[in-house]
Amino acid sequence: MDIDTTTLAAPTTSRLSAYVELTKPRVNFLVVLTAAAGFYMASGGRVDLLLLLHTLFGTALVAGGSAALNQYLERDLDARMARTWGRPLPSGRLAPAEALVFGSGLVCLGSIYLLLLVNGMTSLLGIATAFLYLAVYTPLKTRTSYCTAIGAIPGALPPLMGWTGAAGSLDFRALGLFLILLLWQFPHFLAISWAYRRDYQKGGFSMLSGADPDGRRTAIRIMIYSLILFGTSLLPATSGLAGAVYLTGAIALGVGLLLLGIQAARVRSISAARKLSLGTIVYLPVLLILMVLDKI
Repeated sequence: MDIDTTTLAAPTTSRLSAYVELTKPRVNFLVVLTAAAGFYMASGGRVDLLLLLHTLFGTALVAGGSAALNQYLERDLDARMARTWGRPLPSGRLAPAEALVFGSGLVCLGSIYLLLLVNGMTSLLGIATAFLYLAVYTPLKTRTSYCTAIGAIPGALPPLMGWTGAAGSLDFRALGLFLILLLWQFPHFLAISWAYRRDYQKGGFSMLSGADPDGRRTAIRIMIYSLILFGTSLLPATSGLAGAVYLTGAIALGVGLLLLGIQAARVRSISAARKLSLGTIVYLPVLLILMVLDKI
């Protein structure tokens, strides 16, 4: 009897892709990129490539597991929103128990991996990132619009994980990386929350944009945080971590982001908010690449 192997392979492939989707690969890529930048900037001499790979792999496991657990916790809310109802849990491609086991396993595995093959401080930072993201930020998303400020903290820890992965400890220069990641998230997420404010309201999330019908308060905050980010982005150059090429690029990128912020604040439209969101996505990797290329 002939067996159609295509029909057998399709469900398996679909489930594998659903598990991969749970880890939010695009977000995870940015997490790994910031960790890699932190590792490189903390490396005093020649980069230990094996240690770098261990650090990035462990960080990716913790970040992917945290993303999966976040979707497990928010599965009912995701089902209400057009932008998230197609995720693996709301769509029924995976059962909640599968996501729970998968996410928990990745976080535990990643933490142990970092402890054994990198160092204890990096593992501890990974655990702190997962805890703050899942136990503090996620529950607050339905309770207060200040959740963005809380969620920015775990979002800014991966470059510190990279830093400690290379150096085994932190110093004042690592603070610049942390602050850049922390502040970058505000214009980025404020723009997203404005563009998808109706969706967030349906999902029951407490975003500033939901209580800001004309977008004025959101626009003011976007401008304030973009200005502070502009100044903070100069810290690697003023602290001796990066040189003049980075400084010039940081100024140019900061001005570009400010212009997008001004446009979004002036027009306060969905299209302007999406352009700003896209601008922030371009801004961060380019800034980090410039920092790495012009490391002192």
